[in-house]
Amino acid sequence: MALKNARQLRGNMTEAEQRLWSALRRRQLDGLRFRRQVPLGRFIVDFACYEARVVVELDGGQHAESEAEDAMRTRWLEDRGFRVLRFWNDEVFGNLEGLLEAIRAAAAARREASDVQRN
Repeated sequence: MALKNARQLRGNMTEAEQRLWSALRRRQLDGLRFRRQVPLGRFIVDFACYEARVVVELDGGQHAESEAEDAMRTRWLEDRGFRVLRFWNDEVFGNLEGLLEAIRAAAAARREASDVQRN
């Protein structure tokens, strides 16, 4: 069921999701492979990079009403080793480079941490 919903969401991405996806797809950001509309447990996250264990969520105006749900979702993902980055849709349009830099930094920090743990 989640896979079917994810496929449907991929076909109906918001303008902000489409814009961010165009910057993340095909390993354009530091060679990281991002997936879009990814089922993780009972949730579907906007973007996920398994290699760096980073999830990127874009929030529009409707998310202001669901802060408790978002917090629970973030806790669940973090308990499974993901770093969750949340951005407002407006940031995609007004500061895409800054947003990409934040994603890049989070991914680099996660990779460094996993390298240290392995050694």
